[in-house]
Amino acid sequence: MPSPNLVPISELYVSYDSAAKLKQEAAELPSWDLTPRQICDLELLMNGGFNPLKGFLSEADYDSVVDTMRLTDGSLWPMPITLDVSQSFADTIEPGQDIALRDQEGVILAILSVSDKWTPDKAREAEKVFGADDLAHPAVNYLHNQAGPVYLGGPITGIQQPVHYDYRGRRDTPNELRAYFRKMGWRRIVAFQTRNPLHRAHQELTFRAAKEAQANLLIHPVVGMTKPGDIDHFTRVRCYEAVLDKYPSATTHLSLLNLAMRMAGPREAVWHGLIRANHGVTHFIVGRDHAGPGKNSAGEDFYGPYDAQDLFREYESEIGVEMVPFKHMVYVQERAEYQPADEVAQDATVLNISGTELRRRLQEGLEIPEWFSFPEVVTELRRTKPPRSKQGFTVFFTGLSGSGKSTIANALMVKLMEMGGRPVTLLDGDVVRKNLSSELGFSKEHRDLNIRRIGYVASEITKNGGIAICAPIAPYTATRRAVREDIEQYGAFVEIHVATSLEECERRDRKGLYQMARAGKIKEFTGISDPYEAPTQAELVVDTENLDVDYCAQQVLLKLESMGLVKA
Repeated sequence: MPSPNLVPISELYVSYDSAAKLKQEAAELPSWDLTPRQICDLELLMNGGFNPLKGFLSEADYDSVVDTMRLTDGSLWPMPITLDVSQSFADTIEPGQDIALRDQEGVILAILSVSDKWTPDKAREAEKVFGADDLAHPAVNYLHNQAGPVYLGGPITGIQQPVHYDYRGRRDTPNELRAYFRKMGWRRIVAFQTRNPLHRAHQELTFRAAKEAQANLLIHPVVGMTKPGDIDHFTRVRCYEAVLDKYPSATTHLSLLNLAMRMAGPREAVWHGLIRANHGVTHFIVGRDHAGPGKNSAGEDFYGPYDAQDLFREYESEIGVEMVPFKHMVYVQERAEYQPADEVAQDATVLNISGTELRRRLQEGLEIPEWFSFPEVVTELRRTKPPRSKQGFTVFFTGLSGSGKSTIANALMVKLMEMGGRPVTLLDGDVVRKNLSSELGFSKEHRDLNIRRIGYVASEITKNGGIAICAPIAPYTATRRAVREDIEQYGAFVEIHVATSLEECERRDRKGLYQMARAGKIKEFTGISDPYEAPTQAELVVDTENLDVDYCAQQVLLKLESMGLVKA
């Protein structure tokens, strides 16, 4: 009799024949194009990774999960899994209808039988699930600024898996992993969750965990959506593959998990445990500040270092997976080995490199010692993250109309072209309006869309090693943040607030725009009838009132030098 963790788990897919028939019928249904995050959620719903869920949560289940971490039937489930849609789409759908769920290529993946439609209280969801309604939390920012305003719930009929062209041999469904464990004769399996490359401290931690639990090791990194600014999954998987031979092959397996993380700390740890139980593991490593998103708006950690372990321990028997708690591992110079931080002798020399310090060393091309990471991992990281002076980057000017953004941007472009070495592209507001956004008006929605287009082009330039200089008004904090997140995947984003006063901008008003706005001839004009949300954390603030353009451009250049983006 196989162990319960190795028995097949139920999936939401229909048979091949039924899927072919349903696909034809679904072509007539209203359809929703899924976002990348929704595709991750749908895949784990369909393959049993989110068992016992049978679809996107109903309103009653959603309320119950937000308040009590349980479904209405009492099952433990800490994370709301909802299908958020736009108001315009929601207006065309009523409970009782079926809708086709498509990927971004238009392929039908599943049918949702809509049972519920509601407008959630997102502030309450943020407070309860993430501990604070604070936009510094990436999932709270997503909730308020990216997710649709209406939720749909209901059971799912799975037609086909989302297509992955990368690392197919490394992606396992819960049932494929269970079958693998059965075949290998593994009874006790400890899973390691990670969204970062593996360094020597992680290897030591996983070795110790497997030894302590007397179990085989499943390295189970997340390759869906992680925290904005994380190293991309292609680079990370190459890093994992580079260190696999440091592990005994007969007792270790690497499998990729297409999960969209929420960075919800304690709740996330419980959620990760339930997902791993569905994948057939018996033990799970919960580290220090598990799935923590970093600092809140007040500059403090969102969650305590061991809050996740405490909550997991509380629900351990219900999760069905035993926790292997792990403390912070540090390198002790005298012993030339890693030890848990709280076991180190008082007079010992502890060496440590933080994530921030590692990024700095990569950016500046400095040495990364062998005691910290494997040479193979460092080689892969250097391929993706060359020194900053060889990377692409974006300089993003923001400020009121007439503040002098375009003038400084032009002067900066000339100075950077004079230095040479990288192609420089200026994405000025007027030029973009003419060539990229000629059909857009000046409503808030259209202005946001224009900025997102500028951000997209700048991210492509940055990704390919060029310099993008952008000079739109960009009045809204949320839109500037979204553009920053898009670009920082590939290189630096340098925000320059041209903080010229409204009075001075009106005085300079060459095009007579402010005059027309004051007379009510231009609606929603930034600074007059529409707000300008000034940046609070711009990399540089310049005021052009009593300074010449050349001086202002020079200040930007000095900032780029100090950040290592251009050579002095």
